[in-house]
Amino acid sequence: MIEEIVSLEKFWQLRQQIPIVDARSEGEFAQSHVPGAINMPILNDEERVIVGTIYKNAGSEKATLKGFELVGPRFHLLQKEALKRFPDKKILLYCWRGGMRSKIFSWLLEQAGIQVFRLAGGYKTYRTFTHACVRQTYTLLLLGGKTGTGKTVLLRELNKRGEQVVDLEGLANHKGSSFGGIGQLPQPTVEQFENLLAEQLRLLDPKVPIWVEKESRRIGRIILPDLFYEQMTKSLRIEIEKNEEVRIGHIAEEYASLEEEELLQAVTRLQKKLGGLRMQQALNDIKAKNHSAWIANLLGYYDKTYTYDLDCHEPGKTTHLALHNLNLESQVNLLIQTKNTLHGTTSHPTH
Repeated sequence: MIEEIVSLEKFWQLRQQIPIVDARSEGEFAQSHVPGAINMPILNDEERVIVGTIYKNAGSEKATLKGFELVGPRFHLLQKEALKRFPDKKILLYCWRGGMRSKIFSWLLEQAGIQVFRLAGGYKTYRTFTHACVRQTYTLLLLGGKTGTGKTVLLRELNKRGEQVVDLEGLANHKGSSFGGIGQLPQPTVEQFENLLAEQLRLLDPKVPIWVEKESRRIGRIILPDLFYEQMTKSLRIEIEKNEEVRIGHIAEEYASLEEEELLQAVTRLQKKLGGLRMQQALNDIKAKNHSAWIANLLGYYDKTYTYDLDCHEPGKTTHLALHNLNLESQVNLLIQTKNTLHGTTSHPTH
């Protein structure tokens, strides 16, 4: 059975039906990979360093021989694992550049009767695409609003209504504040975040408005791509407004049920910004489960920070939208109508 070398374009098509295997080392995979790929290292981190050093000092031939020497004793284990994992006997395969590792792995799997489609240029081809994709020009529409205005819920509903939406906080596994990592999965690396972002953007029309929540350049440890963030600062922005009572309710619903110790740690991280007295009061209220009190306490700090951020947005590009006393459907309808007005489109919200 002969392998097939596939282009990135065909890779997008095949990935819908065929599992993806990343033959790179576990360290390379952890740094970044094609989302959904399964890591089956043909050389582990330590072995990769050994082979790489030989390649640099003695050339390709000796490095190849060393690679076979290291991985040869477990050829049968890799074959057995592949047959167990992929009963349909078809896989998409890549290594870093589509070189020695994926060639060896492809040959090995072919001997076990598995059809291999190997990505031309390897992960480097994929990563070149995603790096460029997140730095293209898009028509972004920012959804802004102070802490507790329910922006994430609104983005989710807009997406259900067929609007183009990218949830940056969802991709980053962080909500962008001292509390943002509580209850979240570990954050991806910056490189992997760009892969995840590109995977969404490539499916969207760049000329049609894409809803994005207003964010700082940094979301937890994630740093947004430079040109993408620059576009955000210059895009039209819809600034939603809700009263404090509603905002406190939103936040309490989201955070009150979380682990108390994590909430206490989040407040403690804000000590320099809150001051000792204010921080202690918030800690006491969390311990007393007086959630409305500690949330109202912290809103003063977050509102001040947010107002400064709002003033830094490019002048003349912010539309304020009051969503007081509106149900969720009405809020979404008003957002879509405002978008249509701002961008001169003719779409209408569904009911």
